[in-house]
Amino acid sequence: MLKYFLGNSPKWYKYTIIGFLVFNIISYFVLGATITAWIFIAEFIFTLAMALKCYPLISGGLLAIQILVLNLTTSKNAYHEVEQNLEVILLLMFMVAAIYFMKPLLMFIFSKVFTKVKSKLTLSLLFVILAAFLSAFLDALTVTAVLISVGVGFYGVYHKIHSSDLDLDHDGTLDRSQLSGETLEEFRSFLRSLIMHGVVGTALGGVMTLVGEPQNLLIGEKMGWNFIDFFKQMDVITIPVFFAGLLTTIVLEKFEIFGFGAKLPEVARKIIENYTLLEDKKRTQRENYRLLIQAVAMVLLIIGLALHLAPVGFIGLALIIFQTAFMGITDEHQIGPAFEEALPFTALLVVFFVIVAMIHDQHLFKPVIEWALAMETTMQPTIFYIANGVLSAISDNVFVATVYINEVQAAFNAGDISREQFEKLAIAINTGTNLPSVATPNGQAAFLFLLTSSLAPLINLSYGKMVKMAFPYAIVLGGVGLLCVMYLL
Repeated sequence: MLKYFLGNSPKWYKYTIIGFLVFNIISYFVLGATITAWIFIAEFIFTLAMALKCYPLISGGLLAIQILVLNLTTSKNAYHEVEQNLEVILLLMFMVAAIYFMKPLLMFIFSKVFTKVKSKLTLSLLFVILAAFLSAFLDALTVTAVLISVGVGFYGVYHKIHSSDLDLDHDGTLDRSQLSGETLEEFRSFLRSLIMHGVVGTALGGVMTLVGEPQNLLIGEKMGWNFIDFFKQMDVITIPVFFAGLLTTIVLEKFEIFGFGAKLPEVARKIIENYTLLEDKKRTQRENYRLLIQAVAMVLLIIGLALHLAPVGFIGLALIIFQTAFMGITDEHQIGPAFEEALPFTALLVVFFVIVAMIHDQHLFKPVIEWALAMETTMQPTIFYIANGVLSAISDNVFVATVYINEVQAAFNAGDISREQFEKLAIAINTGTNLPSVATPNGQAAFLFLLTSSLAPLINLSYGKMVKMAFPYAIVLGGVGLLCVMYLL
């Protein structure tokens, strides 16, 4: 039976989860509800940290079910948490699906940048800026999916040429013997560094706006901020951090440290440029028309978000309808895949809310929040930023933000803090969960998505390499963010 439990996860992980489930029952009757609830939190964070072994929806979901069975919270209270955060769920369900239909346009843009810019430093900066801009208006997870698609596409072209399956050697000067050994490793290193720059860019842009990350919308909804309000509230921290991130990119590429700096081999450049030209020639009038529709949808998206014309999820649903209608996509089986990307994470978010309901019902964070709020008013944002940053680096930033913003809102509703202080703490929570969390794949969904993608083994991107390459960014972004919270907030 054990071999079927939790799929292909290692035996030690399966035994650990079984041990958790048994231990929790014993703990509940011996140690009481409060201590058992804290044990559940530690176990849930463990399942997030081990996401590469088993997607947390499964192992974490088993814990959530046990929480309900042991009556540490009720399904009614968990549903209330979901109800309060319905806009976040609608964002994940519909906005990510809407962006799915824009992928050809986004890939077209990234491909042009990839082939037209010769300088690796300039290309790296453009990838960071472009990923940040797109993540600010779209969703970091979706932009990462586009980066992965571009990387897999270009690696696939290189591999086909290497295998003599594809003829892009128009002038007869290509020596296929050049494609193996050091050239292949250099090409992998080039792609690896470029994709990592891009994923960091999604974090830089994602922290700025209401829709960049799921927790942003959750925090913005609690505060009553629209798209413009959210950007203005965060810019005192996010703008300096953005330029610090660009400076970090320049330093990493100039000095070729922490796994960055690899150049695109000339033979690989020739292959990709020829392939892009071939794709441009093959593109039909119908495909050009679809790119135009996607561009119009992108403009409508920006206008809709900027003017806050409707809840974000409704804007996403409208864009799904607009794009599918005008691109002639009328088959259910063509629409269905658009929802596959976000629904597992949406389900995981509902599991989060069961944990959050337990924390609320058992008053677990109340002593911590009371201790933080007892500090001097000017110190509170710094304390919250550090606490959120450390926990987000080892856990999941959406989970951490959900817990802390709920507790701070409860303190505000109780009259313990002013509206001005509530806003400062909300800014500290948002930036604290978004910036230091780039340190590990556990903290950022986009990083974890890249690590578990089909691209990672192609470019030799392991967990250790990702942590190493993200380290300088985590130090700079987290450090500059902390200084801004301390002296500018």
